[in-house]
Amino acid sequence: MKSLSLQDQLLKAGLTSKSKVHKVKNDKRKQTQRKQKNKEQVVDRAAVLAQEAKARQLENDRLLNEKRNRKAEKKQIAAQIAQLVKANKLPKDDDAPVFHFTYNSEIKSIYVPEKVRKDLIAEKVVIVMFAGHYEVVPAEIATKIAERDARRVIYLEKSAADKTDDEYADFAVPDDLMW
Repeated sequence: MKSLSLQDQLLKAGLTSKSKVHKVKNDKRKQTQRKQKNKEQVVDRAAVLAQEAKARQLENDRLLNEKRNRKAEKKQIAAQIAQLVKANKLPKDDDAPVFHFTYNSEIKSIYVPEKVRKDLIAEKVVIVMFAGHYEVVPAEIATKIAERDARRVIYLEKSAADKTDDEYADFAVPDDLMW
């Protein structure tokens, strides 16, 4: 039993006529002759559309991957900061004296022992924002945190460069001044 071609099957089913089949064959033959004779490329619209769709999909995938990578990087930075703070935070004491500082134009308070308060004034330790509250860490650790996310570092005394511009640098501030 011989299998029929699609053309023959369509003819047999009555879905097309012999003249249409003949016309399609002639068009196809002429197209291949033109292609060979002129070395002209016949544009296949379906292939072009498929290629454009593939290019759009690749661009969408690239953008999605970039977004995922940025999100993963932010998560990794947050984990690094959390690790730095947890490993290096100094103890706080609710019975200790209050240390006041400004953050976002508001006066904030943190309870720290007297030694930590003196270290804060001497710029040996720094206040950082962590998980919605304030922690005190050594200045070296605060520098590492600032490299990852500068918004987390809350309290830094004026640096040496800023102190030279200070009009009142020659006047000593008493260490026992509490407000």
